[in-house]
Amino acid sequence: PTEGQVSINGRISAILELGMGFNPDLTGRQNVYYSASLMGFSQDQVDEVISEIEAFAEVGEYFDQPVRVYSSGMNVRVAFAVATAWRPDILIIDEALSVGDVYFQHKSFNRIRQFGSEGTTLIIVSHDRNAIQSLCSRAILLESGKVIKDDTPEAVFDFYNATIADKSKDTIKTKPLESGGVKTTSGTGEAVVESISILNSQKEPVECVRVGENIELQFKVKVEKDLEALVLGFGIKDRLGQIMFGINTWHTKQILKNVKAGAYYMFSVSFCATLGVGSYSVQTALTNSDTHLTANYQWVDYATMFEVVNVDKAFFVGLQWLNAEFKVTEESGI
Repeated sequence: PTEGQVSINGRISAILELGMGFNPDLTGRQNVYYSASLMGFSQDQVDEVISEIEAFAEVGEYFDQPVRVYSSGMNVRVAFAVATAWRPDILIIDEALSVGDVYFQHKSFNRIRQFGSEGTTLIIVSHDRNAIQSLCSRAILLESGKVIKDDTPEAVFDFYNATIADKSKDTIKTKPLESGGVKTTSGTGEAVVESISILNSQKEPVECVRVGENIELQFKVKVEKDLEALVLGFGIKDRLGQIMFGINTWHTKQILKNVKAGAYYMFSVSFCATLGVGSYSVQTALTNSDTHLTANYQWVDYATMFEVVNVDKAFFVGLQWLNAEFKVTEESGI
């Protein structure tokens, strides 16, 4: 939009291009004072937090050396440290979370999560699915400057995934579920998954499985039109929509060739449910290759759901059960 109004309530801080505006001839410390002054902070206010900024950046003696000798990662560390030295009421982040080394990315995410828990409103512009799902409670999908979807991050990403395969959006259908999720279905319908069964280790249909239990997923597929190739894929997502595991028969070299209209196929996949306690959903995809972008016969998110409970394992936290075993030995002192 080239016109309109924006109402602001509180102090805004933005993380756009980290390090933009740094003077290469000034030291990291001097650039902190310089950048903070541009943000509206006085020298006394910077004096109060300069030691915290230095500690968070973790660039050691380079903090007092010219920025021109910095690596890009060091530059990012100092820039992020000063940009987040004071908690804002509103924090805007534009594709700036994937920079720096992995350790500092985790450190940055933790600071942003802390801001959110303390009341900061986070506005994140990103294509990073995991970042948005882990930090945000609401997502907006934009196309040509217009809002085409405003919902939970999982629902928006499912819709986005469908739109990139069907730009006309004619085949995309969404259905709210009692669980709070949104079932998104798209595709030409040339092949469809008619039913999904979850079987436990006794081959009984279940909706709840034990941690570490061997289970089987069965997909009954009907072919509606003659197809040169048919591939089934599935994925398991946690309650936030993050993919725990996904695979398809293209990668397992089990592609069905020259299938005929009216034919039925049963796809079965067995695995050990090494998942953490919680709710999980299954997504399915029918296509002709390794991606639904070439031919999307059917894509369904929230095709079915199941619960994982801990019945006979030691207590643990996290999204995966690793069957970890401690070995403790007493060592003699020297």
